[in-house]
Amino acid sequence: MNRKLQAAIAHGLIPIVCVGETLNENEANQTSEVVHRQVKLGLAGIDLSAAGAIVIAYEPVWAIGTGKAATALGANAVVADVIRPALAELFGTAIAQSIRVLYGGSVKADNAAEFFGQPDIDGALVGGASLKVVDFIAIAQAAVK
Repeated sequence: MNRKLQAAIAHGLIPIVCVGETLNENEANQTSEVVHRQVKLGLAGIDLSAAGAIVIAYEPVWAIGTGKAATALGANAVVADVIRPALAELFGTAIAQSIRVLYGGSVKADNAAEFFGQPDIDGALVGGASLKVVDFIAIAQAAVK
């Protein structure tokens, strides 16, 4: 049972559960295994009524603060083929499809539109680019297109 998530939900917060693999795990083709395990363990014990209040962010560890990002197609594949099926195992297909899944690994003005254009990515978790007004505005504009 995940008491911290349950407490956040009980207090009206929207928790963002970040999942993602390290560079070594990525290079060893372990992304699917690692991310699936993280989703299942991270959301264990959450009841169906609370599941819709959670947001998942696929945030590959190797992309955080490095300026490197997954490809939009690669990130979408992780969401579609790993994260949503793991959510379906926990909560059923309908709830799995309703849970928002973001991409959050070095999202910038020049790549945001690619991520937003993917069918299984529902938005972005923006890090350092959110500190630069011009870049953040460009990301926000890409999101509304």
